[in-house]
Amino acid sequence: MPIPVAYSVRNLWARKFATALTAGGMALVVFVFTAVMMLDAGLKKTLVATGHPNNILVTRRSSGTEIQSGVARAQAAIIESQPEIAIGPGGVRMASKEVVVLITQPKRNTGVPTNVTVRGVGSQGLTLRPQIRVISGRMFRPDSAEIAVGRSIAERFNGTGIGERLRFGGRDWTVVGVFDAGGSAFDSEVWGDGEQMIQAFRRTAFSSVAARLADPSRFDALKPRLESDPRLTLDVKREQTFYEEQSQAMSNFISYLGLTLSVIFSVGAMIGAMITMYAAVATRTSEIGVLRALGFRRGSILVAFLVEALFLGLVGWVVGLALASAMQLVQISTMNWQSFSELAFRFTLTPEIVWKSLVFALVMGLVGGFLPAVRAARLKIVDALRAA
Repeated sequence: MPIPVAYSVRNLWARKFATALTAGGMALVVFVFTAVMMLDAGLKKTLVATGHPNNILVTRRSSGTEIQSGVARAQAAIIESQPEIAIGPGGVRMASKEVVVLITQPKRNTGVPTNVTVRGVGSQGLTLRPQIRVISGRMFRPDSAEIAVGRSIAERFNGTGIGERLRFGGRDWTVVGVFDAGGSAFDSEVWGDGEQMIQAFRRTAFSSVAARLADPSRFDALKPRLESDPRLTLDVKREQTFYEEQSQAMSNFISYLGLTLSVIFSVGAMIGAMITMYAAVATRTSEIGVLRALGFRRGSILVAFLVEALFLGLVGWVVGLALASAMQLVQISTMNWQSFSELAFRFTLTPEIVWKSLVFALVMGLVGGFLPAVRAARLKIVDALRAA
């Protein structure tokens, strides 16, 4: 005969202080566990959102990043001439030869010099990235020393207001607009004309070529043709894939750090739950004896105490998840380990993170309450009643 769930809940309510302390410890662990996963998800979302599903990005073979890459003009012309590249209005190939470099700019609040990515794009650069929209001022004019800055750059760095000037590449560049890139990595970049950038930085090659595929299914035909061409020595990837790979090193670090912290904290939380449940068994020995005398089996006693432990985990999950959810309002910035430049992103809560944190909290409660529940179930009726 099973013991009603209300019995377990009532006993937890009767020990409000101990229940609150134990559930609070579990909530802290759930918060850390969830926040770390949200951090990882936010990073991946930001970089994946940077790419368009129909775009490709071509860089020098094994360069890893656009900053370390070099694509010569002759190579860029071969890429643009491929039949798979879409043709836009006016018969123009939808490809953008781009220059990506790093500059140092002081942060607005601290004045600390930080690396910022500058991207020079071709005439089709904006067409290839429809998520970009100007929110203040206007976009830069071609063949000019004008620049537009991403929202995160405008918020965090000195000299990035409209009408202000930034000096890099031996020139003064006038900020004429601020754009929003839909939460992608482009929000953390400064954009200008590609030809002007390549001249200013005295480069002989572009960093990459971005292009739109007329038919995305033709990627598997284009990729081996370009990569096997001895004149090119290039890597061809879908744009989303390229930027997703940029997050891999940092994502792995965040995951390992989060796992380590969660394991350390969870051990403490499980010990706390175990102590609470052992104390509950000790103070309710006679009660357990009465339940056994009334005909409740050892299995029912075991389940009743495990239900209490699971409820502790559930309460900890609800509180911890609520606290972690508030982190979605926070935007943080860190160094992109691939490009060594500033990258701003937000904590992101997903359904997968919700159910993983729930399972994690319930497992903590179950493990912490298992041994005390076994002890309660193994009490002999005579000994338990004698304790009364």
